[in-house]
Amino acid sequence: MRRGAKRKTKQDQEAKHVAAEDNKTEAQPRAKRAKTSKPQSEPEYFEDKRNLEDLWKETFPVGTEWDQLDTVYQYKWDFSNLENAFEEDGVLYGKKVYLFGCTEPQLVMFKGESKVVLIPAVVAVVSPFPPSDKIGINSVQREAEEIVPMKQMKMDWVPYIPLEGRDSQVDRLKSQIFILSCTQRRSALKHLKLDRLKKYEYCLPYFYQPFKEDELEQSTEVQIIYPAEPKPVITLIEIFSW
Repeated sequence: MRRGAKRKTKQDQEAKHVAAEDNKTEAQPRAKRAKTSKPQSEPEYFEDKRNLEDLWKETFPVGTEWDQLDTVYQYKWDFSNLENAFEEDGVLYGKKVYLFGCTEPQLVMFKGESKVVLIPAVVAVVSPFPPSDKIGINSVQREAEEIVPMKQMKMDWVPYIPLEGRDSQVDRLKSQIFILSCTQRRSALKHLKLDRLKKYEYCLPYFYQPFKEDELEQSTEVQIIYPAEPKPVITLIEIFSW
């Protein structure tokens, strides 16, 4: 064997040995990084909704300008007195009640400055049947009050279902609370004529007090007037009761 061939064989063996050492090194598993635990956030607690919490919101604020409705709902108004009235021992408990809303502009101090705020109010009418199916439209600009059916203004009395019973159709049929609702879509207001749009701002339920009108006694007397002869003419009045 030549001297050069022996040297080459030795170099090849050394190269294989180095390669085997490298493979051993690569085969070793890598050390795992320690996982940092995320800080646990404190659990959030939400207040349970009251059974009649949205009663005042569901009641349409009749006579309020459309572009002012959002300003009414931007505050969290407290109507707990209304909710308590429907609880046991409350003044409206177990009674058939019809509700409609309205707003009253008031100048108030808010965050150090005075501003006009629309304050909502809810009117409750205890009645065995709807107190009215008509709307009165009146303002200082109008010559006379206009009385129109509620449905002409897309309004009607609808049953209010408390939160705990909204999945039940039976509770809807047994409801003793009715609210004034308006189905006019705000997105369609731009297609209404100005006069029609302004009517909504001057609306109020028209109550004709049927009980008092029925209590009025109807007269059965008829007056008959005729001239007497001979002249001079003397007018006689005879009262005839039927």
